[in-house]
Amino acid sequence: MPVPTDPALLVGTETRDDAAVYRLGSRALVVTADFFAPVVDDPYDYGRIAATNALSDVYAMGGKPLVAINLLAFPPGVLPPAVVGRILKGGADAVAAAGAVLAGGHTVDDPEPKYGLAVVGVVAPNKIWRNVGALPGDALVLTKPLGVGIVTTAIKRGVATKADVRAVTKVMAELNDRAAAALASVGKHVHAVTDVTGFGLFGHLLEMLAGSKVGARLQASAIPVLPAARRLAAQDVFPGGTKANLRAAAKQLKWKGALAGDERTQLLLADAQTSGGLLAAVAEAGLGRTLAAMRKRGLEPAVIGHIVSGRASVTIEP
Repeated sequence: MPVPTDPALLVGTETRDDAAVYRLGSRALVVTADFFAPVVDDPYDYGRIAATNALSDVYAMGGKPLVAINLLAFPPGVLPPAVVGRILKGGADAVAAAGAVLAGGHTVDDPEPKYGLAVVGVVAPNKIWRNVGALPGDALVLTKPLGVGIVTTAIKRGVATKADVRAVTKVMAELNDRAAAALASVGKHVHAVTDVTGFGLFGHLLEMLAGSKVGARLQASAIPVLPAARRLAAQDVFPGGTKANLRAAAKQLKWKGALAGDERTQLLLADAQTSGGLLAAVAEAGLGRTLAAMRKRGLEPAVIGHIVSGRASVTIEP
């Protein structure tokens, strides 16, 4: 791909950020797209989750979603029109909840269903969040629990309970709007933000560290994980993406104590997420206000570690 040279492109591909940002006068557009195959059986919930996941990229840049376009692939004559309608209804409800406008879309014939959105949002150029800029001493705040990939794999394998499905659906269908609003309320104390999706906690954190030229130290016991995921991990219900995430990050991870030989916990923390939470590097001076703002909005944020000086690597303590 050619390297963009347009000065109006404020955020491109240089740090593998969550979305592109393009200056348009006194404001900037946040542009993204995301879609994937079903992760749950219920078509309405699938549509809602896929749309929420796509909208998340705008929130991770500090933006507000404005307009979305459906991206839909399905096998005609195989997937009943009523099912397709439920997928689109779920997506439409997620877009409406975000305060954005859903303005049509595009469909293609495909043997495997896929759904998502192309989304355009808006942000003030001086209030863009990047996935770089973290500073030594910053606290790392995570807004949703991990384990989504493990539970959705259990759904595919037919070993998830109804309670497991309800719990994981609730997490995936939760917009990151409240988390973004809470971070925005503390302004300059927020140094870097990304959302945790397919590359898992370590993949997205390492992108932040590489671009910021810093390291991180995490506390495993402080990282929230879905209870169902812990139970299913004992049954070795790990998706291929989670195993790939751990392999990809292995050389940059330093496991301390008993964690060094605990592959199950390592995989739990590397789990590939769908529609995960925001991961933010927040200055200690603004940490208390950040956590209070999130809790006021009904969230359960977790301080999972801190940014440290050094190269892009992660030390994980029990």
